[in-house]
Amino acid sequence: GKKSLRQKAVDELKHYYNGFHLLWTDTKVAARMVWRLLHGQVLTRRERRRLLRTCADLFRLVPFLVFVIVPFMEFLLPVFLKLFPDMLPSTFETESKREEKLKKKLNAKLELAKFLRETIAEMAKRNKADTG
Repeated sequence: GKKSLRQKAVDELKHYYNGFHLLWTDTKVAARMVWRLLHGQVLTRRERRRLLRTCADLFRLVPFLVFVIVPFMEFLLPVFLKLFPDMLPSTFETESKREEKLKKKLNAKLELAKFLRETIAEMAKRNKADTG
């Protein structure tokens, strides 16, 4: 059913609390990875990607904090998220946004595969015509 205004506010606060908690955890893990890098160890591909994602999230956090710190500016957050969809750190994404991004990526990959298949078929026809 419908949620009350109080319940919506509580859900939003929980969402942001969980986002900050995940970001803090990612930051601690990233700090350990940087420490390992400084001591000459090599990171795996997965660790490198996680470190880059965490650094990007920390840089995205700066403009996001302006909305949190300035009074009543959080009401403008949906407008700015519509204009700049990747402004929030990845730990603050909802499941629906994550699924939407995955669908867009999948559609792009399918379109690319279709284009490549058509190109290869066309090249094969040309080669067949040239040799035949």
